[in-house]
Amino acid sequence: MGVLNVTPDSFSDGGDFLDLDAAVVHGTELAAEGADLVDVGGESTRPGAGRVHLDAELARVVPVIERLSRAGIAVSVDTTRHEVAQAAVAAGAVLVNDVSGGLADSQMLPAVADLDCAYLAMHWRGHSVDMQTRATYDDVVAEVIEELAERVDAAVAAGVTRDRLVIDPGLGFAKTVDHNWALLRGLDRFDVLGLPVLVGTSRKRFLGELLADADGLRPPKERDDATVALTALLAVAGVWGVRTHTVRPQLDAIKVGGMWQRG
Repeated sequence: MGVLNVTPDSFSDGGDFLDLDAAVVHGTELAAEGADLVDVGGESTRPGAGRVHLDAELARVVPVIERLSRAGIAVSVDTTRHEVAQAAVAAGAVLVNDVSGGLADSQMLPAVADLDCAYLAMHWRGHSVDMQTRATYDDVVAEVIEELAERVDAAVAAGVTRDRLVIDPGLGFAKTVDHNWALLRGLDRFDVLGLPVLVGTSRKRFLGELLADADGLRPPKERDDATVALTALLAVAGVWGVRTHTVRPQLDAIKVGGMWQRG
């Protein structure tokens, strides 16, 4: 899943693709490099980010999705709002990537049930502005699994069939650095949910902290090599997908991981 942020304030590439033509060019490049999905998002979910108005989010994502879909590119939409999900699917999106797992909008799950699309539910405890205050766990892996299971049950109860569901442990969302590493090491425990797992590690702060030096955190765009290393490990772990800012290096890592498994 290639990341296409059409936002002015995303932590890694905010403002780079806010222009419609620039966004379409970049989305096309991600697909040409081998992305199975191009994930279009119009609202930053970086720690501390505030909400954007519904109309602004729609104006950012719908034209991009329309143009990419017309070009035959499979597109997902990164949103927590049912109105944006509906408009995005109408414009051609095939998957709704909801970082809140339906918690941010009580109408999201019923809306998705009525749409012909897949649904990705991420583990979430609150909006970006204060989510890190909720990073308290006794056993982070067990509690994330339990809370994701509740979101899966809610989606099924709303009418979303299990064959349309994907889950995401939500690295960096109400998680400390240690929580993120514990979740990565414990990914095999998510098998109990019986669903495909997507993991997003690309350029995240916990990698910046791992690679920090005397000058401070490694800048986001200089964390790609570490992201590639994690992608190889995630391929060996058998995850369904990774959400990344770059594509070709990640595909190389996936091929290496696959060959490592086959031996």
